[in-house]
Amino acid sequence: QVQLVESGGGLVQAGGSLRLSCAASIRTFSTYDMGWFRQAPGKEREFVARITWSGGSEFYSDSVKGRFTISRDNAKNTVYLQMNSLKPEDTAVYYCAARRAGTTVFGSWGQGTQVTVSS
Repeated sequence: QVQLVESGGGLVQAGGSLRLSCAASIRTFSTYDMGWFRQAPGKEREFVARITWSGGSEFYSDSVKGRFTISRDNAKNTVYLQMNSLKPEDTAVYYCAARRAGTTVFGSWGQGTQVTVSS
């Protein structure tokens, strides 16, 4: 059973930075693609970023491209989301997700961590 635990959320002023972490209890972590999603109040959950199982490819939504960076440490079973130049519209609950490499659906999710950006 896959368990994902996010951490690192908090309150930050606009223009600031945060780094989110997601610790995964996956025995074969290096065979999973990992992703970050977010959900703002009153809005649907949206894709933020994903990274392939090897870390060789990264993908970002247009709204965060150039400001956020996803990375992973397969030795630590952890994926990160470095968020720079934060904006109030980045305020949301951020979720970590996992899917087996070669599949299309993220089937395992963490509980989420709140990120609040004040103006």
